Amino acid sequence: MIIQSGVYRAGQRLELECGPHDYAAMRAAATEPGDFVWLGLYAPDDAELHDVAAAFDLHPLAVEDAAVAHQRPKLETYGSTLFLVLRTLWYVDSDDAVETGEISIFLGPGFVITVRHGEGASLTGVRRTLEHRTTVLGHGPSAVLYAVCDDVVDGYTAVVADLQIDVDEIEASVFSENRSRDAERIYVLKRELSEARRAIVPLRDPVRHFAEGTVEQIDEATVPYFRDVSDHLHQAAEALEGLDGLLSSAFDAHLSRVGVQQNDDMRKISAGGALIVVPTLIAGIYGMNFEHMPLLGWTYGYPFSLLLMVGSVVGLLVLFKRSGWL
Repeated sequence: MIIQSGVYRAGQRLELECGPHDYAAMRAAATEPGDFVWLGLYAPDDAELHDVAAAFDLHPLAVEDAAVAHQRPKLETYGSTLFLVLRTLWYVDSDDAVETGEISIFLGPGFVITVRHGEGASLTGVRRTLEHRTTVLGHGPSAVLYAVCDDVVDGYTAVVADLQIDVDEIEASVFSENRSRDAERIYVLKRELSEARRAIVPLRDPVRHFAEGTVEQIDEATVPYFRDVSDHLHQAAEALEGLDGLLSSAFDAHLSRVGVQQNDDMRKISAGGALIVVPTLIAGIYGMNFEHMPLLGWTYGYPFSLLLMVGSVVGLLVLFKRSGWL
């Protein structure tokens, strides 16, 4: 469906008496240099997207990619029309999950069309903010492209910050005295980092091209804005790589601690077994009913054997305590 549509001139939205699907009327209203149409679609069906493609002469391959979500972030040019795919991210802390959406952008002479998929990719705030920044919006469709990229990259930064909190929690748990099952959570976070990486890393090249001013469809006045977006994008990508390294180190440390804990457990088990084996050995010797055996006919033989068992256990306890086995 079409969420919003409008025609803009010199950073101002024109008041038109036409419906949101009257593409011909909107294009006809954009008569002055710099005027452009901005259409915002959310999960359109094939018929609606076909009508938009026919009205703005969009390439069928780009339209097919926009209709089918789960595309890799990419930048393609079809004649005078630029096609950009971005992945949006947001973080669900309760599930330690990175959720994704998608935005496809068509930018051509006198128009910009955004096609959204996913709940976390709303552009209403972007449109509202940009309409209050008339100087920026006056740069035309390139300004819309910048604003959308900036909003998406800000979302990346927020997701990375949330992931940083979870990685810090993992580190604290791994090095705490309490035993915990950190391996499973580390694996989940590694998987979510991979999901974020698939959205962030491929976008660096398209944004770099925008920032370098090598894309013909991008207005030269918006190039400095894209440099800022590129800087934030690189920061998010570097932070993501750092978190991945920290998680790998935390996993190695967790395995090492598990090994140490198992060694401690085995020492305690061995010490406990020794406390039982020694008195059992004494009892076993004196339980053998041989006729000629030392102390067998001694009056105090029985209490002496009991005292010997207790004494050996106490001696072993002291020895194990001093050696740290118990």
